[in-house]
Amino acid sequence: MATATTTTTTTTTTTTTTTDEKTAGHERTDDEDRSSSRDSSSSSIKGPTLEPIRPASRISRKSHASQNRLSLHRERSNNGYGVDDLVDRSSEEDGVAAAAGGGGGNIEAVSSQVDAPDALTDPYEVTWDGGDNDPMCPRSMPQWRKWLVIFITSVGSFCVTNGSAVYTASYADMMSEFNSSRIVVTLGLSFYVLGIALGPFWSPLAEFYGRRPIYLASFLFFMIFLIPSALAKNIQTMIVSRFFQGLAGSAFLSVSGGTVSDMFTHDKMLMPMAIFSLSPFVGPSTGPLIGGVMVMFVQWRWMHYYLLILSGALFLSIALLVPETYHPVLLKRKAARIRKETGDERYYAPIERSTKSIPKTVGLSLLRPFQILMFEPMALILNIYTAMLLGLLYLFFGAFPLIFTTNHDFNLWQVGLTFTGLLVAMIIACCVTPLWNNFRHTLKERRRRKTGVLKDEPEDQLPQVIVGAPLITGGLFWFGFASTPEIHWIVPLIGSGVFGLGMSFAFTGVFTFLVAAYPRYAASALASNALVRCSFAAAFPLFGYQMYEALGFQWATGLLAFITLGLMPFPYIFFRYGRRIRERSRFASAT
Repeated sequence: MATATTTTTTTTTTTTTTTDEKTAGHERTDDEDRSSSRDSSSSSIKGPTLEPIRPASRISRKSHASQNRLSLHRERSNNGYGVDDLVDRSSEEDGVAAAAGGGGGNIEAVSSQVDAPDALTDPYEVTWDGGDNDPMCPRSMPQWRKWLVIFITSVGSFCVTNGSAVYTASYADMMSEFNSSRIVVTLGLSFYVLGIALGPFWSPLAEFYGRRPIYLASFLFFMIFLIPSALAKNIQTMIVSRFFQGLAGSAFLSVSGGTVSDMFTHDKMLMPMAIFSLSPFVGPSTGPLIGGVMVMFVQWRWMHYYLLILSGALFLSIALLVPETYHPVLLKRKAARIRKETGDERYYAPIERSTKSIPKTVGLSLLRPFQILMFEPMALILNIYTAMLLGLLYLFFGAFPLIFTTNHDFNLWQVGLTFTGLLVAMIIACCVTPLWNNFRHTLKERRRRKTGVLKDEPEDQLPQVIVGAPLITGGLFWFGFASTPEIHWIVPLIGSGVFGLGMSFAFTGVFTFLVAAYPRYAASALASNALVRCSFAAAFPLFGYQMYEALGFQWATGLLAFITLGLMPFPYIFFRYGRRIRERSRFASAT
């Protein structure tokens, strides 16, 4: 059974014995004695359309169990936006979902962490017939339908993240109409991002209901809360509705990351994952341009109408074209169908034997990220590093208009075009993902020649962070000290692109390192990262504009560059000594 299998394969020294585990152990002990009686019982059952499922031999059942367990394993998304796998890990969220939203996701971070279980499965446990070739398995869908689902979910991620940045183009008009200060108007951005910060805490709900209901509920409430912001008569209405927009949109982001791994195996996941991973970065990067065009040629309220139209189209597309893809829920449906067709109530899906409750699961998802922040220095420092980078990105939503309008007399939509440097850099980072995969294979092969063991280490994910760190600092210095009227505008724009390239490398490397270093607690590790990241992203815009006015364009950016310079050595330190640190860790995997 699923719970027992996971208990045998986890490497932690402290385990919590649950009722499921005791029951599973008893069933394994008596499996041999009962196999013949089950065989005769199952053979006597006649279903109208389905042959009864017969217990396989001891060896074949063991092999089939291993294959199906591995096929159901998935990795948590790079930005924490994923849900759990089928395996019931005692005292923790389950599994990790596919990498997504990290600027060129890494799809191999955790595959080496999972070993095939040795325990025999119950012959009445329903799994995929023929593995991924089962007609009900999402991986057996036609390629065109898989790519249609990828396209719709990618546009959904774009819509939610674009909603954060498109708002920034309306500051001046709202300040005039609502008679508010700039910092109060900026709260609309900060509260939206705070709403998104709660996204990872939605993910346990998919374990009980699947992905599709959360997709639909997310965009339904996203649309509902867009209406008051589009019709707002005061800044208070705008700020409150913006927070609930971010909160509703975060539910979609929290579960959509695993959709790619639901439909594609690891060896075929790279291209769809790279495309899906790009969308959460394209959203903020294009937001100021879209908003600037609307403010200049229509009016600022049309930004919210635009989001309302886009989210409405996505809601209909999801309702009509996106099926449920979450494997445990689909196996539950399959088990129900088999019970109905055979009349044998002994058939079950693993998720139906889970003893976890919604309050307990959500409670763990709220508690564990704070424990990781308190007791894991590696996770804390890397979380602060990525939080600093996302904070800088959102700070630039205020800094770019100030710099380029003052130095180069850009209008609003031209200021929006200045963010294309970041966008191009993120696309480049996405395209070079295969190179980092090859480099990790090189590290693994080098380790095999030295130790005789072919295995991945979590620290193999950090070289791209090591490369990205000097690009981040160098790009900031470049952008800062090129921000003068005498220097052509393309020069600081290139500097921002260098920063964006390093930022994308850092995000991808840190996210995949957290997944690999904390395989049992990957969901919580990435939830902690999302919490810190979005907190910084919410805070930085509140002081960025004032800092640039007080320190000047050069030294304001220079100060930020010096802070990143201080953080630069840590990825290399963790690359060299991370294994030793993990051996002393409460939550990290020591091997």
